[in-house]
Amino acid sequence: MHQDSFHLNKKLALLCLITSSLFACPVAAEQPTITIIIDDIGYRLQDDLQSLTLPGPVAYAILPHAPHTEKMSQLASRKNKEILLHQPMQAMEKNEYLGPGALTLNMSHKEFLQTLNININAVQNLIGINNHMGSLLTRHPGHMQWLMETMKANGQFYVDSLTSDDSVASRLARENNIPYLTRDVFLDNKLDAKYIRGQFMELIKVAKRKGSALGIGHPHPVTTAVLLNVLKDVEQHGVKLIGLKSLVHKKTAQRQATGKKYAQGPDTASTRLHGSRR
Repeated sequence: MHQDSFHLNKKLALLCLITSSLFACPVAAEQPTITIIIDDIGYRLQDDLQSLTLPGPVAYAILPHAPHTEKMSQLASRKNKEILLHQPMQAMEKNEYLGPGALTLNMSHKEFLQTLNININAVQNLIGINNHMGSLLTRHPGHMQWLMETMKANGQFYVDSLTSDDSVASRLARENNIPYLTRDVFLDNKLDAKYIRGQFMELIKVAKRKGSALGIGHPHPVTTAVLLNVLKDVEQHGVKLIGLKSLVHKKTAQRQATGKKYAQGPDTASTRLHGSRR
């Protein structure tokens, strides 16, 4: 009896080995992930400090020459937070809000690179760059190519805030073999707790549809309050909060599996609904 059972098990094991080479065995689906960046760090010290209390691997995009750039870079580093240079770029309108260190279309190649490198040196421990405003400059491949060349030399990645549907940043990052990410949802275009909570749920919805989602918020007290509440038990929504580097690695693995180079397209429906032209 035991011998028959042994031979039966061997036959079943052999059958499984043969069929597994023909058919993929079912595996547990990977948990959807969300990633969050807090933009515009450096001007409002108390609000910025409060935003640094957000739990988990929330990333911070720091403006290059704000009154508290150095202090916030140091504090974020001490808390092991991931840091981006929040690079001001010329917009279609409201350019009075760009602040110092902006990249503009009237710059020569030399002026552009000089400004960019000064900005990079102003923010400690940065791992990448995202655009502050930039609805005009991100449409222009010449200037964005200059940016990509500098980032590639520095081993940095780019996060496209998608302030314009016509941004060429993703295409140029792909052409230059630079890792890049694109924003899916702006969390706080309206400074209203109910709206922000709704945007956070939209971020989760996008993550469950795409496998991951990237949201951008700002250090407004209402945004921080909502995020403190929803992030404390975020996994009850069926998603996991991960950092930017982890998202880049996840996307890179997916692209390699599909034979694509560094390409992460935005969630089109979400971008249309939750974009902002700045």
